[in-house]
Amino acid sequence: MASSLKLVCVLVFCMVMTAPMALAVDCNQVTSELAPCYGYLMSNGEGPAPADCCSGIQAVNNAAQTTADRQQICQCFKNAAQSASGINTNTAAQLPSKCGITIPYQMSASTNCSSIQ
Repeated sequence: MASSLKLVCVLVFCMVMTAPMALAVDCNQVTSELAPCYGYLMSNGEGPAPADCCSGIQAVNNAAQTTADRQQICQCFKNAAQSASGINTNTAAQLPSKCGITIPYQMSASTNCSSIQ
């Protein structure tokens, strides 16, 4: 009985300690959510943003629960902007507002992600 209780305590402790790591945002998630935006980001940004793109931005924004999440998402945006050729940076900067979404930083390769709170 005592060993079973110890095992349960260890398992609960492990779940509590790993839970924040499991909820952390990673660039693969961000890239996946924003994949519907890439065609629009290659354009001059005329017309409305695609609905599935806006849904992806909203999902990423909703995932940004902590300062660390927001900084990580910002870094993912920066990495994507730097690695993908042909992205219109003006279109990228305007995209959240075109979707009616407010994010606390600009989607840009020049954003200082460490300053985001």
